[in-house]
Amino acid sequence: MPPRLADQRHHRLPVPRLTVEPGRAIVARAGTTVYRVVGVKRSAAGRVFVTVNGGMSDNPRPGLYGARYSARLIGRVPSAADRTVTVVGRHCETGDVLVRDARLPADVRPGDLVAVFCTGAYHHSMASNYNLVRRPPVIAVGQGAARALIRRESEEDLLRRDVG
Repeated sequence: MPPRLADQRHHRLPVPRLTVEPGRAIVARAGTTVYRVVGVKRSAAGRVFVTVNGGMSDNPRPGLYGARYSARLIGRVPSAADRTVTVVGRHCETGDVLVRDARLPADVRPGDLVAVFCTGAYHHSMASNYNLVRRPPVIAVGQGAARALIRRESEEDLLRRDVG
């Protein structure tokens, strides 16, 4: 037994119980969020913003405490080289940034799919209905098959609590 723990017994203190909660270390890499591009905009300063159909409502981690992600175009082969862009959410808020300095093809366009990796640990559990946006589904994918674990919220789900 380490000396410091032994000292606690000498002082009649209970030996602490050590527990480990690995959480994110186990499930983070298992989660990938797939967004659809809804717009691409160049600022006056030359920065390129790729807007997706999600954002801080389904993943508040970047805005809350600076979580960093990487992103990649999926579903088609690009015809242009990568460039540095900022992937932003649909909420038009200053803090609605999902991926800063992402490398995406210069020909990324509305309708494309963008995968954001390592969102699995707390992504869905922290999601909200900010701006009355419905929460996305959670889909398990393995061995060539996909199945829904949590269904997408419906408009009826949102309105069910409204007693107006």
